Amino acid sequence: MTDMTDRNRTQTSEGGTDSPVQTRKATQRGGGDPGSRGRTTIADGVVEKIAGLAARDVEGVHAMGSGLSRTFGAVRDRVPGGTKSVTRGVKAEVGEKQTALDLEIVVEYGFAIADVARDVRENVIGAVERMTGLEVVEVNIAVSDVKLPDEEDEEQPEPRIQ
Repeated sequence: MTDMTDRNRTQTSEGGTDSPVQTRKATQRGGGDPGSRGRTTIADGVVEKIAGLAARDVEGVHAMGSGLSRTFGAVRDRVPGGTKSVTRGVKAEVGEKQTALDLEIVVEYGFAIADVARDVRENVIGAVERMTGLEVVEVNIAVSDVKLPDEEDEEQPEPRIQ
């Protein structure tokens, strides 16, 4: 305790000492930027949700997933308490700094598939990189169907009350 008291005293011009003055230095415990201490991991499901929502926002995308997964999803959506799966048709592989995505979409008839795929790719990459900080190395898009205007929409649940 005496050492600290002696170090905290200031010298006067005559060589004497004044009263103790607390001069604390701003010390960083642990060293480095606080934002870089520790590790952040992002689950595959998080990236899949972000990508699924971003893909559905693109005009011309009717649905996500193959016919079979959409059928099972429609049944699951009709179950009380069931929610629409935003990850349907999306598969992500997430590493420490990068991610790769596979999407399966249904395009509405009349839209240019190449343009819709490009727009989906741009929207998904922008959303995932902005929200997660991960680098998206690739977005593979498989168009599994085209929604014709006269086809019934299997995603719309029938109303319970008639």
